[in-house]
Amino acid sequence: RTHRMFSTSRRLLASMRSVITRPAVRPLFTGYSYTRRAGVVAAGILTAGFAGIAQAYDETDDYEHKDIKLVASKRKSIDDYQKFHEELMEAYPNLDILPLNAQALALHTIIRDRATARDDFVFYSNRIIRLLIEQALSKLPFVRTVVMTPTDAPFHGFEFRHRVVGVSIMRAGDSMVAGLRSVAKGVRIGKILIQRDEEDPEKRAYLSYVKCPGDIGLRSVLLLDPMLATGGSASLAIETLIDLGVPEERITFVNVVANPNGIKKLFSKFPKIKMVTSFVDPELNEMMYIVPGLGDFGDRYFGTEEDQHGRRTYTYH
Repeated sequence: RTHRMFSTSRRLLASMRSVITRPAVRPLFTGYSYTRRAGVVAAGILTAGFAGIAQAYDETDDYEHKDIKLVASKRKSIDDYQKFHEELMEAYPNLDILPLNAQALALHTIIRDRATARDDFVFYSNRIIRLLIEQALSKLPFVRTVVMTPTDAPFHGFEFRHRVVGVSIMRAGDSMVAGLRSVAKGVRIGKILIQRDEEDPEKRAYLSYVKCPGDIGLRSVLLLDPMLATGGSASLAIETLIDLGVPEERITFVNVVANPNGIKKLFSKFPKIKMVTSFVDPELNEMMYIVPGLGDFGDRYFGTEEDQHGRRTYTYH
């Protein structure tokens, strides 16, 4: 490509010398100085010459540009993600996925980047969590009420039908408690500790600890866990809440990133629950980790040393 550019340039300069020094050119520009005539001719030749150089570039890079377009066509666009989410919500009426726009995708890009520092991961995760909590609260049952404004006029509005309690699936679910408390003043918090057998290919879960308010059966429950892969932990947590007297329809599972396998498992066992998530990733790898995923949410959020693959990959602040 460089050789062709220089060859074109040499031909261009030779043409300029030939035309500018040719006596026959002078009558074409009556009233113009010779210098100005030469400038006009040179400008024309330069235009044609650069067009030739551009053509040389286009011819040389044609295959390369096609490769770039081919690679780009394999990438998922916002429309692809949105269509996928819409199909899932149509299949599961009680599933609510946050609207996907450029800002939402930008937030996910930051928290999924393995090079993102922990303070940035926490900050942008909290932004997503806050959006999720607001959306989950909007799905709870409301009743009509009337209040008096400072102008002695009535205002017809709504209030929650049931009191709310947040239950976090420890430890990653604890990352979502602050987001709930920031929008639900004085909300009570319960804890459920579910551990997985990491040697088991199915990652079977078992209940280790539970502590919830005594009147939890009278409340609407927001069950908090940022990642839903196979659905084992969330399924056991929901069973635990039902055993504590919580009606299935009063449970809303709030989640950052989910997988269709986990969604299918939850709604197959508990069709009356509600679920709010911000993104659904399509695959699980052979280790049952969400792909493309974002790693172990709890490790990245709380700054522990090892990631989910058993090696240090981040520089934590």
